[in-house]
Amino acid sequence: MSATPMKQLTTVLLAFGANLGDREATIREAQMMIANAAGVSEVKASPLRETIAFRIDGPDPDAPKYLNGVATLTTTLGAHELLDLVQSVEQHHGRTREVVWGDRTLDIDIIVFGGKAIADERLRVPHPRAHERDFVLSPWNDLDPHAVLMGHGRVKDLLEAVGDTTTAYDGASA
Repeated sequence: MSATPMKQLTTVLLAFGANLGDREATIREAQMMIANAAGVSEVKASPLRETIAFRIDGPDPDAPKYLNGVATLTTTLGAHELLDLVQSVEQHHGRTREVVWGDRTLDIDIIVFGGKAIADERLRVPHPRAHERDFVLSPWNDLDPHAVLMGHGRVKDLLEAVGDTTTAYDGASA
């Protein structure tokens, strides 16, 4: 009788963003759905930060503001299984993908998946633009001031280099 192999535990960082609907409730519910999924444990969410919308051609101060946060978790899921999970959570919250960098009810990105580098038709980790996005770096720095983004350096230093345009979210902003 052979023993069942132990599933590998991987530490992951997810980024969450929303600028339509009840942004805070959507992000928190999405985090709970992921926390309650099979193979996921130890979810720890950052404080939320608010930012202006950013489009392909730059900032859009006329669009609804984004609420952003990150969460660390431990999982036994593979990277693509986790991607399937987060995409199902996005879909549950009405996510559509008609406009690149358009307004959205929910966006969840896998920023890091353990120490692995993955680049295929469905997934790239570390996330290729995380090092230049204050709306990822700022809440990540809030959650873990000693964090390091593989291939780029300390999150605190990256945030200082790009500048922090985010503001703390107090639950009362629109």
